[in-house]
Amino acid sequence: MPNGYFVQPYLFLIEVLFGLYMGIVALRIIMQWAHWEYHNPLVQLIIRATQIPVKFLRRFIPPVGRWDTATIVLLFALAVLKLLLMALVIPSLLNVVVIIRLTLADVFSLFITLFCASIIVEVILSWVQPHSNNPISPLLSRMNGPLLRPIRRRLPAMSGLDLSPLIAILGLQLLSMLVLPLLKGGL
Repeated sequence: MPNGYFVQPYLFLIEVLFGLYMGIVALRIIMQWAHWEYHNPLVQLIIRATQIPVKFLRRFIPPVGRWDTATIVLLFALAVLKLLLMALVIPSLLNVVVIIRLTLADVFSLFITLFCASIIVEVILSWVQPHSNNPISPLLSRMNGPLLRPIRRRLPAMSGLDLSPLIAILGLQLLSMLVLPLLKGGL
């Protein structure tokens, strides 16, 4: 890949395409962790979009406990492949230690982003359609519940105002600021 004019569009395309699919794979992991309703349309979309590679990997990688390790391996493999494709134009990425650190940082950052975005979407849906039969609302509630419930228990009553999503997002961002520099090192 020649340096110059096409480098930024190439990196952008790699980042977006891999980021979207890695997000779907990460949602499949969250789906299992949060016990999402199998018949939900969004769950069906996630399963269909990831079924072929996950099914292939399950031939070689058995589950560990209740965790689908094939899906976890797929997520990390996609992160490594993304970095290797980026290394075609950024040769400094062709280092095993750098690839491992950036892979861990990328996956960690992805989960932080997914949880922050899901909390924001849940809050917006609660304002727009608080008692609707939106198929996404119960999924978001199950996903964010373990983060928001402990905060809600400790917060004093605020006249009907729920600040737990704001505190959870601040906590996730703070965690990201503390962990990502350690994962990336001096990169």
